Amino acid sequence: MSPTIRTQGLSKRFRRTEAVNDLFLEVPPGSIYALVGPNGAGKTTTIKVLMNILQPSGGHSEVLDVDSRKLGPPQFAQIGYVSENQDLPEWMTVGYFMRFLRPFYPTWDDALAEELLRQFDLPRDRKLHQLSRGMRMKTALASSLAYRPKLIVLDEPFTGLDALVRDELIEGLLARAENTTILISSHDLAEIESFASHVGYLDQGRLQFSEELETLTGRFREIVLTFDGPQAIPKGVPATWMQVEAVGPVVRFVDTAFHPERTPALVRGLFPDVRDVAENGMPLRSIFVSLAKSSGAAA
Repeated sequence: MSPTIRTQGLSKRFRRTEAVNDLFLEVPPGSIYALVGPNGAGKTTTIKVLMNILQPSGGHSEVLDVDSRKLGPPQFAQIGYVSENQDLPEWMTVGYFMRFLRPFYPTWDDALAEELLRQFDLPRDRKLHQLSRGMRMKTALASSLAYRPKLIVLDEPFTGLDALVRDELIEGLLARAENTTILISSHDLAEIESFASHVGYLDQGRLQFSEELETLTGRFREIVLTFDGPQAIPKGVPATWMQVEAVGPVVRFVDTAFHPERTPALVRGLFPDVRDVAENGMPLRSIFVSLAKSSGAAA
């Protein structure tokens, strides 16, 4: 089965700024793929190119087996798109908005639309401009789920929302999109880690890695070495060790290619006098911070 989203050497330039640079990305069918990275990494630009909002400067991308530059009504009828800055018709009520959208989507499910309005506790008689940011995001998501899309694209959907609203959005998304591929861009790494199946890290327009979340968290470890006295950092430290630092009798680093047998052997070879070795798992946020710091140091 072909990827739901595929890019090959995709690039997007704004004059002299390379916002997306030689991007090779595949989003597997049925996955929940999180695209993460620092501000300005190119996440939103990538999504806008994929959604045919922006034209690429080079390379190629496909969405649902169609060139993204040729996406039209037949494809958009199968794609749900929710953005943090999404424009909604402010003068419409919630109920009128849902009825307005129905003719555009052949797979619109009236019963599901009603269930979503109840689940998200949306006031169908209230105008969209009267809604809080959280209620507006619920309305946008409900309207995107009501036609059972094959692909849902979410661009920073949790920005500025309180924890309760975020939980309601995630719960509604997972409950109603069981067989749907989801691409989500977000800075809320704790939330992402709770439900994403795959993650891609974008930095300065380049994809640094793309893999299953379980694999990623399995290969990152914070290593803490304890000695009987002050310890210097020897030469020949592996390139897969980041942020190696020594403070008195303690050496710390992040191993990006942890292996339960090879890593201890490498440590003992470089630090024969080590007294204690601690291996700590890292949440996605800590991995993200470590990568961002290393990227900043390299620059």
